[in-house]
Amino acid sequence: MKDVTILAIETSCDETSVAVVRNGREVLANSISTQIPLHELYGGVVPEIASRMHVEKINLVIEDALQTAGMTFDDIDVVGVTYGPGLVGALLVGVVAAKAIAFAKNKPLVGVHHIEGHISANYIEHLDLEPPFLCLVVSGGHTNLVYVEDYTNYEIMGRTRDDAAGEAYDKVARAIGLTYPGGPKIDKLAKEGNKDAIKFPRAMKDSGYDFSFSGVKSAVLNHINGAKMKGEEINVADIAASFQASVVDVLVEKAMQLAKKKNIDKIALAGGVSANQGLRSAMEAACQKEGKKLYYPGLKLCTDNAAMIGCAAYYEYLKGTRADMTLNAVPNLPLGKK
Repeated sequence: MKDVTILAIETSCDETSVAVVRNGREVLANSISTQIPLHELYGGVVPEIASRMHVEKINLVIEDALQTAGMTFDDIDVVGVTYGPGLVGALLVGVVAAKAIAFAKNKPLVGVHHIEGHISANYIEHLDLEPPFLCLVVSGGHTNLVYVEDYTNYEIMGRTRDDAAGEAYDKVARAIGLTYPGGPKIDKLAKEGNKDAIKFPRAMKDSGYDFSFSGVKSAVLNHINGAKMKGEEINVADIAASFQASVVDVLVEKAMQLAKKKNIDKIALAGGVSANQGLRSAMEAACQKEGKKLYYPGLKLCTDNAAMIGCAAYYEYLKGTRADMTLNAVPNLPLGKK
């Protein structure tokens, strides 16, 4: 079979990323321009600023990726792009760039679901991984338990009913004086604290496979406010450790319950929070105990990047997925069977 080289573009939030990926799993270039230092000033992502920065950076990042891969547009077979979900203005920059390249060079265009990309990051890291498997997708905007039936068919078995896990991390981090992005900082601080010091709730522990993290976030805020009113010392390391334990316990327990129920022996992690060392350690211990194999991407592939979009685009391309010049950004694009 002829090699398929994909130019992939990802601009769903605050990373401008372009990759060149061959046959879905070989990354020839993965260029990323991050906006984190800019959004740090505001304590979170400002959509208008994110869109503006994508406009400024997109052509430079495309050029960098092609140079790194030693290629030109003529060497590309397919153009893949994230078209949802995400920030609508940010998504539009990537979609417009991808359509322009596909139109000018007469290349097939493939639209990719952002979460499909995160799941596919595992294929790049683990060449032996093949569906079916269960994937726990945990990020700033999503917390889903996804049954990966094959490379392009997904069934969401559980989802968050309110805050995503990563969103709760960022809000709790802000409450204890940590800067954005809060997830990695809480993970680091938690190692210095006692996870049993404060009994935060394990929300929805016994109610199917859905998640809820607004309650534990509120519990942390109430604990801090209560301590301030009583003049008690606030141990931020214990708060970080106890909060992280409450989130990780629920994530791991629900994933393991579902894996056992569906008799799945392969579990993957995906999304920005899959880089969390507390989550990885707890999931590794649970999988070892139950005799299941755990997969997760390297740290660079956990956060938003175009290599994972190139991988997902490859399998969509093989299936026959094609987009035309009417492709548009869909900020609330659902994931599911096609």
